Amino acid sequence: MKKTRISFAVALALLSAIPILNTPRVFANTSIQETTSDQQLEMELTKQFNKNRFKNVRVAVNGGLVNLTGTVDLFADKEEAEKKAHRAKNSTAVRNEIRVTGNPISDQDLRTKLVQKLAYDRVGYGTTTFNAISVDVNGGVVTLGGHAYSPTDRLSALAAVYYTPGVQDVIEEIAVDPASPMDDNIRVNVARAVYGYPSLNRYALDPARPIRISVQNGNVTLFGVVDTAADRDTANIRANGVPGVFKVTNALQVEGSHPEGE
Repeated sequence: MKKTRISFAVALALLSAIPILNTPRVFANTSIQETTSDQQLEMELTKQFNKNRFKNVRVAVNGGLVNLTGTVDLFADKEEAEKKAHRAKNSTAVRNEIRVTGNPISDQDLRTKLVQKLAYDRVGYGTTTFNAISVDVNGGVVTLGGHAYSPTDRLSALAAVYYTPGVQDVIEEIAVDPASPMDDNIRVNVARAVYGYPSLNRYALDPARPIRISVQNGNVTLFGVVDTAADRDTANIRANGVPGVFKVTNALQVEGSHPEGE
């Protein structure tokens, strides 16, 4: 009887092929683990959303991707739901499809309401005069621009908008002024020069002072609304006379000749 001889190379190839038979079992175990993890994550988030403000939020998880649907009353609730989903263990990504419901409001009325809220935001903290935040609304989507004196002022403005009924979404483009002792001195001195002038002093009576002073690296911009063109020109002259000011941009509007806003 003739014996069949197997070369070393062939034997090695046969041995190497053996573990392949176990591969489907490894994939199956991995799939089971992922399913269990998704179920646990879904149960955890559903429990977290078992509160009145999230009572209509629904959660579905697939491969660590959290999909949020349903409705909430405020945009702040939608944002908080997404944060909770991001913070949850084994959450890899979040798709936020929650809709904000409530009484319908026109874009113009919503903008008017937001402008008023931001006008008095941070009153009592000494920075209101130095915040110049713009507001635009289109289909319930609010776009915030302009300048904030500090990160705290920026976050305060965002919170004011997030908790306003009717806001469907927020596009945030607020620039925070760089921290600078020199600019801080200029802000204070420009405020004194403008509000300390007799014909402009009346603008200091309102806590939401309509003349806003924004400063970045010695460049001053005046925002807001004044009663007359003479007041507008006077404020510009007073700001230009402050030592250390590099340039003044006068963006003040005269009452009755401008769209409502910051």
